[in-house]
Amino acid sequence: MVSNSDFLNENNPEIPADLREEIEHRQGELHLRFYLSSGDEFALPAMGIKEVMQQEPDRITPIPNASDLLLGTINLRGKVIWVADLGSFLQDMAVLNTERAEIPVIAIEDQDLILGLAVERLGEMEWLDVEDLQMPINVPDYIAPYVQGEWVFTDDDNGTDKTYLRLLDQVAILRSARWVTLRSSRWVN
Repeated sequence: MVSNSDFLNENNPEIPADLREEIEHRQGELHLRFYLSSGDEFALPAMGIKEVMQQEPDRITPIPNASDLLLGTINLRGKVIWVADLGSFLQDMAVLNTERAEIPVIAIEDQDLILGLAVERLGEMEWLDVEDLQMPINVPDYIAPYVQGEWVFTDDDNGTDKTYLRLLDQVAILRSARWVTLRSSRWVN
């Protein structure tokens, strides 16, 4: 079996030359960038992501009397997992559009827990330097426990137009007390 570190080794002959060069010059850690319905951008560390998929809405089985945070369950290679609306979980005011052909779902895991997070739109995989991570500013109290920090990018020459990319903590999301009732009803196998 080939581990991630073996595959990402720049001496691996199976890696194309252009990708090998990118790996040699990478800085930081690999993250997945994505957007909520409000347009707010977040990132998750790639190491905490089990899988990223585009899920047809009719393949998400709704569960009667379940929390409003949950869209339902999906079958991920024989394992039933819950799919949550990440925007609702983070109390994003914009509503996730589920009336479309596919919904992006990021399956996160920690030890024995797996949870699918439905988001509005997937972004890019990007090497981000955690050394540049700053303490988040103007983060609402209700999402603060799930934000590890933020990267601040300037979009113009004079440095006044800034965008913020917040790094989420998938373990904090998975272990949140908001899921207690789900865990007690065996939300994971």
